[in-house]
Amino acid sequence: MIRLSTLTFLVGLTTGLVPATAQPPAPVQTPPAAQGARPARPPAPTRDPHTEGYVAATELADGANASPKEDGNFILGPTHPAVPEMRAQDGVPHGMIYNFTMESADSKFYPGVVRDANPADQAPRVPGAPRVISNHPAPYTRKVAVYVPQQYVGGTPAPFIVGADGPDQGLFTALDNLIAQHRVPVMIAVSIGNGSGDGPGSERGLEYDTMSGKYAEFVETEVLPLVEKQCNVKLTKDPDGRATMGGSSGGSAAMAMAWFHTALYHRVLTYSGTYVNNQWPVNPDLAHGAWELHEHLIPNSAVKPLRIWMEVGDRDNGGTGDVMHDWVIANENMARALAAKGYHYQFVFARNAGHTDRAVKQQTLPEALEYVWQGYSGMKSK
Repeated sequence: MIRLSTLTFLVGLTTGLVPATAQPPAPVQTPPAAQGARPARPPAPTRDPHTEGYVAATELADGANASPKEDGNFILGPTHPAVPEMRAQDGVPHGMIYNFTMESADSKFYPGVVRDANPADQAPRVPGAPRVISNHPAPYTRKVAVYVPQQYVGGTPAPFIVGADGPDQGLFTALDNLIAQHRVPVMIAVSIGNGSGDGPGSERGLEYDTMSGKYAEFVETEVLPLVEKQCNVKLTKDPDGRATMGGSSGGSAAMAMAWFHTALYHRVLTYSGTYVNNQWPVNPDLAHGAWELHEHLIPNSAVKPLRIWMEVGDRDNGGTGDVMHDWVIANENMARALAAKGYHYQFVFARNAGHTDRAVKQQTLPEALEYVWQGYSGMKSK
């Protein structure tokens, strides 16, 4: 069953062009432990971007961002001032935000699972030791938020970005400002919530950490048709006008969407991408999960028409000796693999930053979006 958020929808019906204003996200509150939840990770050590073996990178002035027109590797920080584009601005057209929910019972792709509690999860994991994981069927309700800019002309195919772990109010605010400044196309944003939980055995882990084209197929088959119907929009079929984004496992999902279905997506944006071995159940063909992207898939494949923006923090997850679960090393490896194949990519190493660091996103998201959309033929000139 699809449930449309009555308040937001009625605002759209009764006031026409009066938008629901996109606002910066509120501070994240720590939820109570869910069934089958894993213990918190130990604090990660601070990594030096100039560590031997890391990619050579350009050190930027504190508080500065890289140019959206430059490929390569960059180091920013240690302070991360929020840029003006991440705040609602007077005199800027504000997009309409539609909200609806999707029930797991209606999905042919993801009917729902939850990870079982396991006493072994409470003990520190020994690097390389086999995981003791199980789960069972369980329902969920998925939230979807869709941003439609005021400048959208009804009935015309619009470029769009699909985001993981939605709703993402910060993305909507950034798009208000960037569209008004003609720095990105007049585009729709589809911000999709995960199916609950986190990590191996969870619904979120199944959706995001599985290295296959399944999640992209779910979005294409079950989500996007609803977006067009509920929001009265038309989404482009041109892969060059389609982007994906996400943080952590949502980032590796965004990359998998474009990698396994390049005919659907050409542009990728990730924060603290989980390019590590986090896949469960194990796929024998890609036994190392998202680690396979930089280990085998990118090096051993013909170059795909992808444009990629990535970020990692110096205190990102890992650094405890389990290399295939080290987010910094994994993102460094991604940058090295992409450079070796000649991809258009920008990699940002953020000093004084944790996993999917909110301050870093407040500093960099507008530049990242502008970088990802470089070269799009549907851009209007300033």
